[in-house]
Amino acid sequence: MKFIPFDFSDFCRHRKHPDKGKPVSVCDDFPPNIPPPETNTTLTLCVDQNGCCNFTTVQAAVDAVPNLSMKRSIIWINTGIYYEKVIIPKTKPNITFQGQGYTSTAIAWNDTANSANGTFYSGSVQVFSTNFIAKNMSFMNVAPLPRPGDVGAQAVAIRIAGDQAAFWGCGFYGAQDTLHDDRGRHYFKDCYIQGSIDFIFGNGKSLYEDCQLISMANQVAPGSKSINGAVTAHGRASADEDSGFAFVNCSIGGTGRIWLGRAWRPYSRVVFALTSMTDIIAPEGWNDFNDPSRDQYVAEATIILITILSEIFR
Repeated sequence: MKFIPFDFSDFCRHRKHPDKGKPVSVCDDFPPNIPPPETNTTLTLCVDQNGCCNFTTVQAAVDAVPNLSMKRSIIWINTGIYYEKVIIPKTKPNITFQGQGYTSTAIAWNDTANSANGTFYSGSVQVFSTNFIAKNMSFMNVAPLPRPGDVGAQAVAIRIAGDQAAFWGCGFYGAQDTLHDDRGRHYFKDCYIQGSIDFIFGNGKSLYEDCQLISMANQVAPGSKSINGAVTAHGRASADEDSGFAFVNCSIGGTGRIWLGRAWRPYSRVVFALTSMTDIIAPEGWNDFNDPSRDQYVAEATIILITILSEIFR
C-alpha cells in the first residue's frame, strides 16, 4: 500500500498540430457533447479552467444551480486542480460533481483550524445540501503537514453535513482531519482516503465499501511502540444517536504506527469488517481518549455493523 500521487501530466491537454493558416485553440480537443441539453430531470453545467465551458470555477457553477431545484444538477468538471474554496448551501440539493478521474481532477484549498476560526470551517469543500454525489475526482487540503504538537493545524479536505451523500471513485487528500464525515447518511465506494491523525472523523452514519485508507503518519523507528496517528475519530455523543462508521472490504496501509480509531465522543461507533490491515496498526487497535468508560462500547461491533448495513439508505 502506498501513496498515490496526482498525474500532473494529465493537466496538460493534448494540443493538435496546427493546419497551415488555421489558428490553434486550447479548446480544439474539448468534447463536443459537453454540456448536453437540459432535460426534464437533469441540468448539466460545465467547468473548465481554460474557458472552454460556461464556467471557469466550480463555485460559480454551484451558484448558478437554481435554488431548491428538484432536477439533478450535474456539474461536469474538466481535468485540472481547481484552487478554490467551495460551499454548497442547503438551498442547492441534488448536485453531482462529475470529474475526469480522481488522480487528475481536484478541488484544493489550504485553510486550517487557525486560519478558518475552527476545524469545522476549514474544509476546502463544504456540503450542507441533501442528495449530493461526487464521481471520479478528489478533494484536497494542501496546508503544510502539521508537526507533532502543532495547535490549530487541523485541515479538512471536505465536510459532508447533508443527508444521503454518495462518493464513487473519489480521492480525499490531507493530513490531520482529512475527511469530515459530519452528519447524515453517506456512502463511499472505491475511494482513496489519505491522512495521518483522525483522518476520517465526525458523527455521520456512513458505509465505506472497497476503499483504500492510507496513513501518511511519520515513519517510526523499527520496534517502536510510539503511536503517531489514527484512522478514525467518531463523534457519537449519546446512546440515542443513530450513527457510526462501517468499513467493509477495505484496506489499510501506509506509514507510521496508528490506531484504527480514537473514541472522540463517549459513544463512538466504528466497525471494520473483511478489511485487510498492514502491520502499521498498533496491536491494541483502539484508543479511548484517556477515558476508560468509553471502552465498553467495543462489544457492540457486530450488532452495529448489521444495523448500519441494513439502514444506511432505508
